[in-house]
Amino acid sequence: MVFVAAVLAAFSAFAQGAAPARSGVVLTIDGPVTPANAQYIAREIEEASASGRELVLIEIDTPGGLVDSMKTIIKAMLASEAPVVTYVAPQGARSASAGLYIMYAANVSAMAPGTNTGAATPVEVGGAPDDDNPFGGEKPADPAGEGADPAGAPAGDAPATEEPAETAPALANDDAMRAKVINDSVAYIRALAEERGRNADWAEKAVREAAAVTSREALELGVIDLIAEDRADLLKQLDGRAVKTAKGERTLQTANLSLEEIEPTLIERILGFIANPNVAVILMSLATTGIIIEMWNPGSIFPGLLGVLCLVLGLYAFQVLPFNWLGAMLMGIGALLIIVEAYTPTFGLSGLTGLAVFAAGLYLIFPEGFRVSTSLIATIVASAGAILALIFFAIVGSRSHGPMIGAEAIRRREGVVDDWDGREGWVVIEGERWRARSDRPLSPGDKVKVVEIDGLVLVVRQAKGGLFAGPQPQEA
Repeated sequence: MVFVAAVLAAFSAFAQGAAPARSGVVLTIDGPVTPANAQYIAREIEEASASGRELVLIEIDTPGGLVDSMKTIIKAMLASEAPVVTYVAPQGARSASAGLYIMYAANVSAMAPGTNTGAATPVEVGGAPDDDNPFGGEKPADPAGEGADPAGAPAGDAPATEEPAETAPALANDDAMRAKVINDSVAYIRALAEERGRNADWAEKAVREAAAVTSREALELGVIDLIAEDRADLLKQLDGRAVKTAKGERTLQTANLSLEEIEPTLIERILGFIANPNVAVILMSLATTGIIIEMWNPGSIFPGLLGVLCLVLGLYAFQVLPFNWLGAMLMGIGALLIIVEAYTPTFGLSGLTGLAVFAAGLYLIFPEGFRVSTSLIATIVASAGAILALIFFAIVGSRSHGPMIGAEAIRRREGVVDDWDGREGWVVIEGERWRARSDRPLSPGDKVKVVEIDGLVLVVRQAKGGLFAGPQPQEA
């Protein structure tokens, strides 16, 4: 018994002294950087840091996103006690715009072969920036001229002449605001580069000139730390690397490291799905269609409710995506022309023009990198065109059958003689019993056609085909 107790005590002491199982977490940014995935990434980094995880691996494939959401992620990365590694993967992925800032904030930044990064010029929500350089174009020429000495005196014996120094022209309000945004972005990414020891000059070029590079070029330029074929290769290269975290310097021990993939919550996945540019335009198209149908057929309720719901979701997507006001205005004008076609038919002219303008708006609504699929645009336009065609044929059909009520509606309709005496009697026309007269005698059961209306009396004549083939009127 004493021996057994000693063995158990030794085993307990060994278990308490053994290091806890090392593990890391894998997070994913797939699509635009939005408030939903920023909340997900920041939350999981904080939890990994608090639970003492060995590593936080963020796999990235993004065209960019909102600055505020990007900064939420970066703040969590910089405050993390667990080392954070970004990995642009799989092959063919990219880490543009906001993704580049996130890469620069990581303790270790890696890319898979066949990926690219860069193009970090800020784009305002609500419109893409102008192509003109807001910083005044080329630098002013040296007023001292070529060959001047350091003191500013011109070379040679020529007398010095004083010329007014050139000053940069004042920027307009819009250009000044954009210059402030770009300068702030440059300072932000340079600070991240200096903190992590990466190429700050190229980072500034990516912001000012939208420069972009492949994974091989990024490694050569010092933008990233390594290229890895897959996760296993990445963990192998990370093992033994020293990094600086919020808690101090740490040496990564990634050999045989267990990685746990953590997914966003259901709400975060739904919001992230809605923020996809293709989904956003589908929602706005459904909203437009539902509202048009509700306006064309008031009281149908369901199309209107569906349209309003899609409109709310679509507006959320537009809130987190950089869109162009020109595209939004073209979509609105196109929808208005389609409504005009539904209410005041122009034989398809207004509707077709509206479809073309709406399609142009769909193409221009988002900048490059967020562009809507052309096949999706074609599908939306074809569906809207089919709805317009149905409306057009319904209107043409309603005009072709003539009046539905009144005296004109009953002219040229056919019926059957119910009771007749001489040249007057009673006829049944589409279930209604009318007093009638004719220029010749008729018999009960004869098929007649209305040729004229005299007050409340129908003038009829016998229709071709003779006697009515249906049931004969019975005499009471």
